[in-house]
Amino acid sequence: MATTQNASDKVASIAEKIRGGKTSLGIEFGSTRIKAVLIDDTYATIAAGEHGWENHLDNGLWTYPLEEVWEGVQDAFAGLAHDVETAYGEKLTCIGAVGFSAMMHGYLAFDGQGELLVPFRTWRNTNTHEAHEKLSELFQYNIPERWSVAHLYQCLLDGEDHVSKIAYMTTLAGYVHWKLSGEKVLGVGDASGMFPIDPETHTWDTELLDKFRALPEVAAQPWNIEDILPAPLVAGQKAGTLSEEGARLLDPSGVLQAGAIMAPPEGDAGTGMVATNSVRVRTGNVSAGTSIFAMVVLEHKLSRLHPEVDLVTTPAGDLAGMSHANNFTSDLNAWVKLFGQFAQAAGISLDAGTLYGTLFRAAISDEADDDAGGLLNYCFYSGEFLAGLEEGRPVFARGPESNMTLANFMRAQLFGAFAPVKIGMDVMTKDEFVRVDSLVGHGGIFTTPKVAQKILAAAFNTPIRVMSTAAEGGAWGMAVLADYLWHTDTELADYLDERVFADSQSTTEQPDAKDVVGFEQYFSRFMEGLPIEKAAIQAIPLERE
Repeated sequence: MATTQNASDKVASIAEKIRGGKTSLGIEFGSTRIKAVLIDDTYATIAAGEHGWENHLDNGLWTYPLEEVWEGVQDAFAGLAHDVETAYGEKLTCIGAVGFSAMMHGYLAFDGQGELLVPFRTWRNTNTHEAHEKLSELFQYNIPERWSVAHLYQCLLDGEDHVSKIAYMTTLAGYVHWKLSGEKVLGVGDASGMFPIDPETHTWDTELLDKFRALPEVAAQPWNIEDILPAPLVAGQKAGTLSEEGARLLDPSGVLQAGAIMAPPEGDAGTGMVATNSVRVRTGNVSAGTSIFAMVVLEHKLSRLHPEVDLVTTPAGDLAGMSHANNFTSDLNAWVKLFGQFAQAAGISLDAGTLYGTLFRAAISDEADDDAGGLLNYCFYSGEFLAGLEEGRPVFARGPESNMTLANFMRAQLFGAFAPVKIGMDVMTKDEFVRVDSLVGHGGIFTTPKVAQKILAAAFNTPIRVMSTAAEGGAWGMAVLADYLWHTDTELADYLDERVFADSQSTTEQPDAKDVVGFEQYFSRFMEGLPIEKAAIQAIPLERE
C-alpha cells in the first residue's frame, strides 16, 4: 500500500512541476532520429517522444528536405506531449526552458527573404575536399570537409550562382532555433564546426576571418563573412524566447504557450560532452551513432596542424580535439536487420534488444578469435576523410582460410565500426601526447552491457566508463543545457559535477591485453586493406540505376 502511495505522490509531484513550468525540454536532430526529452529539476526524464528519418541523395549530395525537419519535430513533440498527458494527466501548456541541438556542420544558406538557396547539405557530404585543403593550408588550422566554411568556399570555387545572394548561413540547430525564436545565434560548440573559434574570446577567430575575407573569391562577394554567420553564445547565455510563431511550429495543436526561455542551440558533440560529464580539461567522450566521434578537452593547443583532428569547443568555449568518422552504425544495423529477417523466416520472433544483444555478445564470447579470425569489414556508407575516401561502399571481406564464424563476424563488424575513429585518436594520444583522465562511452550502442565498452577499451587501450545516462543521448544533454540557464552562477563543469551527476552510477571496463593486441592486428589489416574499399568505389555505382 505504501509503495502505491509513494508512486501516486511522485506522479502528483511531477504533474505540479509540469503545470508550473519547472521543466526543461531538449530536442536533438540526429542522423536517423529526432528525439525530444522533457526533464524536471532532478534531471530525470519525465517524458519523451521521437521520430525516425533518413537522409537521401539529391544530385549526389546528402540532404534532408526542410519540410521533413518540421514534420519530424512536430511528431516527436506530439509524442512527448502525449506521454505527459498519459503519465501525469496534464496537457503540456508551458515549459520552463527549451534547447535544440542537431548534427553539426553542413550548409544551410538563405537569402534576404529567409528562403533556402540550395537544398540542405549535411555533414556527410565530402565534395568539399579542395576547399578543405586550401583553407587548412591558409589558416594552418584543420578545416574538415564537413565544416560550413568548407561548404561555402567550395561553392565559391565551383562558381555556384547562389553564393552572391547569401544573407545568412547556419547549421541545422541554428536554423530551427532561428525559426522558433527569431534569433540568429548559435552555441559556441556548434559554431566551432562552422568556422574556427578563438578559445580566449569564445567568438570567431578574427585573424582567420581576415584571411578568409582576403581570398579573391570571397572579396568579390557583396557580403562580409562575419555578417552572414550567427552570433556565438556560450552555455548559460539566454538565446531568446519561444515566440508565438515558434510555439505553433513546434505544436500545431495550439496547446503549447510561447515564452519559454531558450538555450543557445548546440551541436551533437556538445550535448554528448554534457551527457557524459566531459567538459573539464583532460576528460573525453566517445559519442557513437550513425557517425562517431572521440573527443578530449585539451590542456593546450596542438603543436601543429593535423588533418585527422578537428579542433572544436565545449559548450563553455574550451578547446577540444575531435576524431570524427562519418560512418558507424548504418552498416552494422543493416547486418543485424538481415539476421532478424532470417530469424523471422525461421519462425522465431525476436525483439530488437534480444536480437542486438545476442549478436553483440557473440563478439566477445570465448568463440571469438582475438583478431576476429582474419575477417574484415568496412562500414563506409559515405565518404570517410580519415581513410582518404571521397565516397563509401560497405564491404565485408575475408580470405579463404579466415575463421568464418558468427562470433568472428560480429567481432569484425564492431572492430570495423570503431577502426576509423581510432585513426585520429591515435594522432592525439601517440603523436601529440594528449593526456586523458577519463573517457566515457555514449550512445545507443552502449545499451547492451559490456560489449561495445570492452571493444572500445581495446581500440583505445584505455578504460572506458559508461554512465547510467548513456542511453539518454544528446536530447537529454540539451535539456540539461536548457536547465543550466537557471544556474549560471556556477561554472558549467561544477554544475554538472555537483548537481546533475552527483548521484550518477557508472561502470568501467578496463582494456584486456589480449583484446588490445587483437584489435591492433585487426586495425593493421584494416589499414592495409583499404585498396579493397577503393576498388569497390570504382566498381559499384553509388546509386541504384
